[in-house]
Amino acid sequence: MVDWNLAVATATRLVRPGPEVSRDEARAVVAELRQHAKVSEEHVRTFTRMGNRTDAEAAASGDTPPPVLVVDRAGWVKANVAGFRELLSPLLGKMHERRTGGPGGAMLGAVGGKVTGVEVGMLLSFLASRVLGQYETFAPATRELPASSEGGGRLLLVAPNIVHVERELAVSPHDFRLWVCLHEETHRTQFTAVPWLRDHIQGEIQSFLSETDVDPSTLLERLREAAQSLTGARPSGEEGEEASDRSFVELVQTPVQREILNRLTAVMSLLEGHADYVMDGVGPEVVPTVAEIREKFQKRRATGAGRLDQALRKLLGLDAKLRQYRDGERFVRAVVEEVGMDGFNRVWTSPNTLPTKSEIAKPADWIARVHRKAD
Repeated sequence: MVDWNLAVATATRLVRPGPEVSRDEARAVVAELRQHAKVSEEHVRTFTRMGNRTDAEAAASGDTPPPVLVVDRAGWVKANVAGFRELLSPLLGKMHERRTGGPGGAMLGAVGGKVTGVEVGMLLSFLASRVLGQYETFAPATRELPASSEGGGRLLLVAPNIVHVERELAVSPHDFRLWVCLHEETHRTQFTAVPWLRDHIQGEIQSFLSETDVDPSTLLERLREAAQSLTGARPSGEEGEEASDRSFVELVQTPVQREILNRLTAVMSLLEGHADYVMDGVGPEVVPTVAEIREKFQKRRATGAGRLDQALRKLLGLDAKLRQYRDGERFVRAVVEEVGMDGFNRVWTSPNTLPTKSEIAKPADWIARVHRKAD
């Protein structure tokens, strides 16, 4: 269904080159990012009060620290293709069985796989120049890209993108690199300190994918409805969110998928907002220019995209991700101010204590539900 090798080749060929740096500069950037990632772990675990274990305790339990991989844009592409293959394999297997069962299915599958491979590659080439870092939760370990025994994840830092943004913002490279590492290390701490989190999110994603209707006629009908919504041709009497508030991806979903997406949106808002809160909370002590970096970075998030870039972000739902940072950070800040860090950390007790999408917008409702019941 997807020629993954072609996807990697297409993305690698199309991705924009990174900023110009000498070989010595590149080595220095890689070394500094690795050092910042190591230092960030202690800062994050102390500030969040999550998973504070000594190296000896970790070694005694048989866990190995999740690796930090400093990659270029092509390396980011390869890592994410591995993750996509892992997550999408059940859905693609089901679609493959449906297609090969029909006349000419094998030939259509081969051709379709090439087409889809190119499309996936084009998408990855767009994203590969924008991601600063990422905690890869689901990708399997390979010789080139190892994973840890502790949750199976790995931390990726995309060096050329970090250098590009620090130059664009004209901020201190040392401070900016540490600031980015604090954010990404928070994600690593979330998954390594909360054992059930990875399986919970993976289960939600698999439930979402299992609801995907692979019947072509049904999918075409949903695409037609989506096109009508995007052009404002909503059937008369239909209520709900305006099409302008929803991405194309959301518009082709079933009602059950929208319910799952609401839960996923809430947990992703929590994770992203928590990382933003931590990077700024730790920042003043270890990142002298954190206020300048945050101001410039926020302005870049809001106004840095051109017209084509804005259209692609809307199509892919990336604008929703930017809202997750903002809304999630407000939720975390409000809860910590009300009940303290230990009180906030009740959010990690079980899937039942995760905030709902409505509670992200109304933190007091989450506090009332979780704290008053528990107390």
